[in-house]
Amino acid sequence: MTTPQSLVSTMTTPRGALITGAAHGLGAHIATALHHANYRVAITDHDEPAAQALARTLGPPSLALPLDVRNKQAFQDALAHLITLWGHVEVLINNAALTEAVPVMDITPDAWDAVMATNARGTFFGSQVFGAHFRARGHGRIVNMASLAGQNGGTATGAHYAASKGAILTLTKVFARDLAPHVTVNAIAPGPLDTPAVHRTLPPDRLEALRAAIPAQILGTPTFVATLVLQLASPEAGFVTGATWDVNGGLFMR
Repeated sequence: MTTPQSLVSTMTTPRGALITGAAHGLGAHIATALHHANYRVAITDHDEPAAQALARTLGPPSLALPLDVRNKQAFQDALAHLITLWGHVEVLINNAALTEAVPVMDITPDAWDAVMATNARGTFFGSQVFGAHFRARGHGRIVNMASLAGQNGGTATGAHYAASKGAILTLTKVFARDLAPHVTVNAIAPGPLDTPAVHRTLPPDRLEALRAAIPAQILGTPTFVATLVLQLASPEAGFVTGATWDVNGGLFMR
């Protein structure tokens, strides 16, 4: 896989990227990888203080922006701000997600709407707004964070989360076809990752059972997923579009 350092050498000027849900977890790893690869990084999250703290930690040219992914106008405002500030944006990472692990028969209408609005609606509006800008500009990269749950129906997540991630897989294909040839749209579908959230959620015995059920016998790493995002966001990634990249240790094979 191409390293972040070799990707930097292809850029005459820093590329601009906006990442949703980037203050914590996988989103923060993605923002950090892009920043280390000489990208200008816009960190957005519903937790604005945490987004600002990460931007301070990374330093210039990163910044934190308020952005409610459920609101199309919020994407338009964020894009306009970055164009004014940087003059260009090349990359959108749709990472923001809401999950709630409850039995399917216990999901309320409000809970269904909340998860779908953040995950599927947010990805749709982000791709719509930034995709239109990228197409007009003649270049762009969109990377959508899907999930193994969207492929196998989910085993440890709510049905509304799994359904929203399945919708993201379909939206990836729709936008990839519509925005070709100059804009690429791809998805990454991670399985269980070795993150603090997983360790907090699962007691040691359940964590070991989960690891034993994975053919690779290990959990995934967010740093590898972030490197894959970096690869798909690169200028060289023009021949990859409409694809879903599986990172699941062999839990789902096709």
